[in-house]
Amino acid sequence: MIIEPKTRGFICLTSHPKGCEQNVLNQIEYIKSKPTKNGPKNVLVIGASTGFGLASRITSAYGSNASTIGVFFEKPPTEGRPASPGWYNSAAFETQAHKDGLYAKSINGDAFSHEIKAQTLKLIKEDLGKIDVLIYSLASPVRTHPDTGNRFKSVLKPIGGTFTNNTVDFHTGVVKEISIEPSSGDDIDNTVAVMGGEDWQMWIDLLKSENVLSEDFKTVAYSYIGPSLTEAVYRKGTIGRAKDDLEATAFKITDALKDINGKGYVSVNKALVTQASSAIPVIPLYISLLYKVMKEEGIHEGCIEQIERLFNERLYAEDLQLDEAGRIRIDDWEMRDDIQAKVLELWKEATTETLPEIGDLEGYKTDFFNLFGFNVDGIDYDKDVDEMVAIPGLQA
Repeated sequence: MIIEPKTRGFICLTSHPKGCEQNVLNQIEYIKSKPTKNGPKNVLVIGASTGFGLASRITSAYGSNASTIGVFFEKPPTEGRPASPGWYNSAAFETQAHKDGLYAKSINGDAFSHEIKAQTLKLIKEDLGKIDVLIYSLASPVRTHPDTGNRFKSVLKPIGGTFTNNTVDFHTGVVKEISIEPSSGDDIDNTVAVMGGEDWQMWIDLLKSENVLSEDFKTVAYSYIGPSLTEAVYRKGTIGRAKDDLEATAFKITDALKDINGKGYVSVNKALVTQASSAIPVIPLYISLLYKVMKEEGIHEGCIEQIERLFNERLYAEDLQLDEAGRIRIDDWEMRDDIQAKVLELWKEATTETLPEIGDLEGYKTDFFNLFGFNVDGIDYDKDVDEMVAIPGLQA
């Protein structure tokens, strides 16, 4: 079938298998040229199919020849209906990994559930014995608690008062004011239940109790802080409370892993175009200005560049360069005073008329459509493609 992008609001409803494949191959090529010295050998990635999770899987496999197990929750294709992009990403990664003689298997299902944890544990025991790294990169709007069956829904809201600021509709380029009502009722608790650290801790507790974590085991979860421009809706909002909980969990995990000299870390990553960030008001305008400034300075990074730097210059380097709260910071270039000062100046000038000149809305749009396998260089989108792509190492 010929597959074209179909968008509704901040979501693209279709994805292109060949475009997704090319994105993955590009990331693999990037990592091949930057091997990780003394990198991991057996890696479990929770949320392995897109964004930072996918980049972590690629960096582990192609930076240090690691065997990888990926857990994700993606929609498979059906006749005439493309799969979700993470499905095609994972298919492309595993196809290439197997060609290159690397172990790569995947589990598709709800990582929050006991069933998927048990299936993953069984696979580790049968195939790898132990793992030396667990990357936790889950992004989900809802979570069904595995013990109680309660379903929690996360919200992106400020706390304490209405937040008003500018945002941009990246499809039309229109800059307009937006107001977001504050959280109420159980909004904060629900968001912490979905996006906090409880599930990460549950994974670690299970794997530790079953003795499948190696000596000097490391686990990393991903977080974001961002600038003062976005803090009311992000870091000081409901999602910020969840990130606080996630960051506190890292210390609890380190404490629980003392006897194997294990460590839990949170890595604070830079703002990037993702399916999640596109839906957050204010963030698209901020990112389009940030991209412009960072590209002009020659320090722009995507997911794969970020994770390569995390592995080579932090996790497997002499010095993790932890901040005062014990976090790894690879948002350091984004948060440089000179970068933020320039973004703030541009923010004051940003209108529908000025944005094409002062921001990088085209770069934002390209990255957004790339997430779904569209607008990728070298792909002929007028060609018929087979949407029925299988993931070779997918476990039944």
